[in-house]
Amino acid sequence: MSDASSGLPVGRGLLYLIVAGAAWGTAGAAALLVYRTSDMGPVALSFWRCATGSVLLIAARLLRPRDRSAPSVPLRRGAVRAGATGIGLAVFQTAYFAAVSATGLAVATVVTLGAGPVLIALGARLALGERLGRGGVIAVAGALAGLAVLVLGGGDATVRPWGVLLALASAAGYSLMTLLTRWWGRDGGADNSGTTVGAFGVTTLCLLPFAFAEGLVPHTADPGRLLWLVAYIATVPTALAYALYFAGAAVVRSATVSVIMLLEPVSAAVLAVALGERLTAATLVGTALMLGSVTGLAYAEARGARAVRAEREPVPV
Repeated sequence: MSDASSGLPVGRGLLYLIVAGAAWGTAGAAALLVYRTSDMGPVALSFWRCATGSVLLIAARLLRPRDRSAPSVPLRRGAVRAGATGIGLAVFQTAYFAAVSATGLAVATVVTLGAGPVLIALGARLALGERLGRGGVIAVAGALAGLAVLVLGGGDATVRPWGVLLALASAAGYSLMTLLTRWWGRDGGADNSGTTVGAFGVTTLCLLPFAFAEGLVPHTADPGRLLWLVAYIATVPTALAYALYFAGAAVVRSATVSVIMLLEPVSAAVLAVALGERLTAATLVGTALMLGSVTGLAYAEARGARAVRAEREPVPV
């Protein structure tokens, strides 16, 4: 069940992605508390999230024992990978925040996370030769239906064309990031940790001028609470989640990655209910559809990895 290029078992890669998706789902609630505690804007929050996350990732990389058996990546190639991934991450985050502002959270979430799997499936088929198959298509369709029911179930969404275009741009950045990670994970020379650190450095630089224009230093009556919230966002749904995401996305098929990451709105919905929001039929139906699709694709991915491993093992005589 190991991916030939990186040595990470596919089963562990699936687990990494599940944890990352669940962690991403907590970021929205934490960001909402940040906005209630201070006047920090979304771009400034994204900047501090990436800047602090970069420091944590660098510290973790320095403290981790060096694996001398791991493949080394030439400096120029590593810089290209970090730059391309960082630009994709910057577009993904910034365009999504702008889409939320332009057309609302519900529509921005549905368009961004809904278009992502479609773009990734097309890109994986054309660039990577990865086929979904009939079962995969059904699973993706079920996940997208569940996303629509879960997020739009309240019926108070407002669609604005400019916001939709921004959400599509966000989906394109997410798709580029996912496809490139998978592409480099298959060539046998991926340094996922180094790429993650470099990507966050590039993203931080891309966001700096926009965050500076919005206001880098917020005003707050409770600085201690604000610092704890920003520290949580930078640690769990950023440094931890993205490190797991890039490691898992290198060994799992791109379309499967995109569907598993739809656990983000599921996690957010469960957290909202736990915090006192009313449990609706839309929440139950949407969550069931998405969890069923994620489970089905994850099972198919693990079964396919076992089949590949069985083909590679020598037959006893």
